[in-house]
Amino acid sequence: MTRPGGGITPERAAELAAANINPRTGLATDYLNHFNEAIMLLEMIPDMPECAEDFLSWKPLSYAEHFIASNFKARDLAIAAYNEAHPAIRGEFDVIAANMTSILTAVGDAMRNARHDETRAQLADQATVWVKPLVAMAGGVINGVNGADVDQIMSA
Repeated sequence: MTRPGGGITPERAAELAAANINPRTGLATDYLNHFNEAIMLLEMIPDMPECAEDFLSWKPLSYAEHFIASNFKARDLAIAAYNEAHPAIRGEFDVIAANMTSILTAVGDAMRNARHDETRAQLADQATVWVKPLVAMAGGVINGVNGADVDQIMSA
């Protein structure tokens, strides 16, 4: 529900907030769980090399794919809000998600070719150094405190 001239109605904002979707951005932090899962697995590899196989089973998922596969009770609302999000906000978010996916996919490919646990551990350590700040940046976009000036975009 949008108001004539743009912006969302107070009712829609309340519905989004109740579902843990930021009403100002239309994005939900639940999607970051997809990347945090990969980070958790990577962090385990140096101490438990057998966890590399668990990381290698991680598959990239788009925002919609994540919610379709999740138990998030407002998944349809999350997908709809994402699709309705301002293109500048969604675009900034998508670039960060694509970078995280690219890093994690490349590290997975490198791990598949690595012959030694020490090499996999180094790859895992480096990947977490690269991906953790991107997760924080994505969280900032979701919460409207990073990159794009949400208030300016939403008033345009």
